[in-house]
Amino acid sequence: DAQVISDLDSAVTFAAHSGHGDTNRLSITGFCWGGRIVWLYAAHNKNLKAGVAWYGRLAEKGTALQPKFPIDVAGSVKAPVLGLYGAEDSGIPLSAVEKMRSALTSAGSPSEIVVYPGVGHAFHADYRSTYRQQPAEDGWQRLQAWFKRWV
Repeated sequence: DAQVISDLDSAVTFAAHSGHGDTNRLSITGFCWGGRIVWLYAAHNKNLKAGVAWYGRLAEKGTALQPKFPIDVAGSVKAPVLGLYGAEDSGIPLSAVEKMRSALTSAGSPSEIVVYPGVGHAFHADYRSTYRQQPAEDGWQRLQAWFKRWV
């Protein structure tokens, strides 16, 4: 996690100094493992304007390489994050989603979580059997609206 956060910080610095990016509109999205990173980066970077996390794991026991999970930093999330999750995701139980939603609400975060009924993990991955067109398209429209609202 430390390396990924450092790499993201370096990418932001490069964009700011190269003229190839508008860091005043800094935002992030990620899928699965990257969805988890969205939450962590939203707690890390005070300049982030918004994020969209697609089915990123929320709560697990930390390890040396992954010491914290989104639930651990929910109170520190600085940017509004939209979380997109499947109700039937076997790797991310609804209890974890609800716990995260509650933690965000308690922290006064404008973040939101959408749960798609009958949908499992990786529902936006159109190259996998888990792909579900309607939730994937709905999620993409929500992503665009979220970034338009906050960025």
